[in-house]
Amino acid sequence: MHHRYRFVRLFFILIALSVSHPIFAQEETPSQGWIGQQIDALGEHMGAAATFLFSVFFYDFGTGIPLIIVVLVGGGVYYSFYFGWLTLRGFKHSIDVIRGRYDNPDDPGEISHFKALTSALSATIGLGNIGGVAVAVGMGGPGAVFWMILTAFFGMASKLASCTLAIMYRQIHPDGRVSGGPMYYMEHGLAKKGLRPLGRTMAVLFALLTLGGSFGGGNMFQANQTLEILGSVSPFFKTYNWLVGLLLAVMVAVVIIGGIKRIGNVTSRIVPFMCGLYVITCLLIIFTHIADVPGLIVEIFAQAFNPQAAFGGFVGVLVQGVRRAAFSNEAGLGSAAFVHAAAKTNEPAREGMVAMIGPFIDTIIICLMTALVCMITGVYNNPEFAGKGVSMTSAAFETFIPGASYVLAIVVILFAYSTMISWSYYGERAWEYLFGLRSILIYRIIFVCFVFLGSVTALKSVLDFSDAMILGMAFPNIICGIILSPQIKAVLNDYWARLKAGEMKRYY
Repeated sequence: MHHRYRFVRLFFILIALSVSHPIFAQEETPSQGWIGQQIDALGEHMGAAATFLFSVFFYDFGTGIPLIIVVLVGGGVYYSFYFGWLTLRGFKHSIDVIRGRYDNPDDPGEISHFKALTSALSATIGLGNIGGVAVAVGMGGPGAVFWMILTAFFGMASKLASCTLAIMYRQIHPDGRVSGGPMYYMEHGLAKKGLRPLGRTMAVLFALLTLGGSFGGGNMFQANQTLEILGSVSPFFKTYNWLVGLLLAVMVAVVIIGGIKRIGNVTSRIVPFMCGLYVITCLLIIFTHIADVPGLIVEIFAQAFNPQAAFGGFVGVLVQGVRRAAFSNEAGLGSAAFVHAAAKTNEPAREGMVAMIGPFIDTIIICLMTALVCMITGVYNNPEFAGKGVSMTSAAFETFIPGASYVLAIVVILFAYSTMISWSYYGERAWEYLFGLRSILIYRIIFVCFVFLGSVTALKSVLDFSDAMILGMAFPNIICGIILSPQIKAVLNDYWARLKAGEMKRYY
């Protein structure tokens, strides 16, 4: 037990440093002392690493299409065709599953299908939906929206694949606790094909990338943006950023210590509320100009194949959505497989079909509404907001509904908080895979400390590095997924045949 108190003491030391040491200020203050110099050095090394990683991910081989686009979109296209467009054929069935019609309380797992979906959505719905979309439309014009929707459509098949595998290869312990995620289907799935060394290597790589992403993009950046949005409401919050950080850390700790069941309980309440609040506000603006919507839709399709639109749609959503919000819907990254692996079901295909709805809600609904609001108000053409995603969306809201920017502030805070608690679970599963279950408390304490640090520091290079790691998750996940795709297809076909034959029991 002694080592636990050691980490608690470390946490309070960090709090004391935040109040007294200039390196923990939000403003850019020259670092002082040995600690400041070490953090500066760490930032420089991570910045160099991030630059290298992004140069690899966005290398285009002279085609203008970055490598990461080929991997993410190419994987989705492959799955869509290979699985016979099950994302379309099974859409209605997936809604029935989410509604609980096939929930058997005796099935193995920890949370319901609905809670698994909301937990995954809580990690994906964030600043990419609010800020990244606005930047994409600003860069590429209305035609960018078409490419966002198309990318999400194929991304549904990527979610279907990874989350089906997550149930196939999860490990259920005697106490009912679940260990799951891409690492398990990478290691054990490839071992079945005689590729154990490759599978193990890919699994360890993926776990390390997930840990890096959980501490940075899924944690520090979210806390930092919470402080920023609060600072826009009142300077009090920036003056006492350490207090905001402490409160956030406590709020996150209370939830994540309870594990996936408590996370599922919280997200099943937060996600519908925050999505509903945001969607209702968008709809109020859209309905006031409903006569303009058909023309805007026509404009979206008319400009979709404009070279500028294609560039803005892909690169805008990718750079701003992925780097700044852990990818708009995380399709292809494999992150959602962590939480969907905990679902109460004995049907892998069923959970895969639940997971595929994530990109539809995240991008095709919420991102489309954001784009329409920016187009209706015309703020996407305003040079003042060029490259400023959240500010652009906030201005669009304020144009038609005075005070709506405060509603947006509440939504951003909820988005950031829900993202942190879900990414804590992702990182926890990766930590368990690498270091074992007995050290989980160490991870949780470190994660909570990083929530605090994200509120009181401005380590841009560290955040860039973690975002690069989140992007990197796509490579091992999609490569292994394609190798295992015959197994996925066999499970999906068997499930669909039994469903059509009326062999699936419904509970209401």
